[in-house]
Amino acid sequence: MINVVVLMACHNRRETTVRCLRSLIGQGGSEVSLRVVLTDDGSTDGTAHAAREVWPDIHVLRGNGTLFWAKGMALAASAVGDYDFLLWINDDVVLDPEALSQLLRTHRSLSGRQTGNRIVVGGLRDPGTGVVTYSGVRRCSRLRPTSFSVVAPARSPVQVETMHGNLVLVPRGVVERVGQIDSGFSHGMADFDYGLRARSLGCTIWLAPKTLGTCARNSVQGQWNDSTLGIRERLRLMCAPKGLPPSSWLRFTQRHAGPMWPMYWLSPYVRLLAGSALTGIRHRVRDLAG
Repeated sequence: MINVVVLMACHNRRETTVRCLRSLIGQGGSEVSLRVVLTDDGSTDGTAHAAREVWPDIHVLRGNGTLFWAKGMALAASAVGDYDFLLWINDDVVLDPEALSQLLRTHRSLSGRQTGNRIVVGGLRDPGTGVVTYSGVRRCSRLRPTSFSVVAPARSPVQVETMHGNLVLVPRGVVERVGQIDSGFSHGMADFDYGLRARSLGCTIWLAPKTLGTCARNSVQGQWNDSTLGIRERLRLMCAPKGLPPSSWLRFTQRHAGPMWPMYWLSPYVRLLAGSALTGIRHRVRDLAG
């Protein structure tokens, strides 16, 4: 029997979380013992109660609404108990019926290769268009160490540099070598950081064949990179936990951007301010010309 513990974090998305939990039912078949640990980060919409109705033996941990993804997942990881694999899953993922079996088969198919401990990533598609939304990723180039491009699943496993954390199978051996998700991050970047740290410690990361479920891409509307917003609002959102908070970005660039990390740390903030200033000049010139 393979012992898999599912790690999830949620906040006030009851129907979304319930839909994800329902898609976990029966995953892995008779060869898998599946347990779920959920961090409910201060939900006020009855998410925890609804989750227990779908998954009666779910282990729910409570947050105060300030944990967000990285800290919420780290808290869930602190309560896993015994396991062979951890399955990271975002609560807005809906799994295909054989998703977990495919992840486990992919891991087994790689066992004969000289690849050390292996993380297996599940690619996800948009529920409407079928376009790949979250997956494994590779750096765009050596000259751009903090820029990554999505890798589309193929017919056979593909090696990648790191991954989105939406659907990831992490063997116990990897956790023993790397540790758990770093709660020093506010929200995002913790998944990319984990994969990069794992590779630096001799682990490998593989993208399973085909997409294994659906997950719509987050919209930029109302976010810090929404160019229709004013500069003050964009800066506020950029520094918020779900944006590009300076402390988290500093943590990431210091670890993964090489000796030129100060330049890469400053770059997005400078680009935002410079772009806003240029837009303002263009508007003033247009007004004077009109």
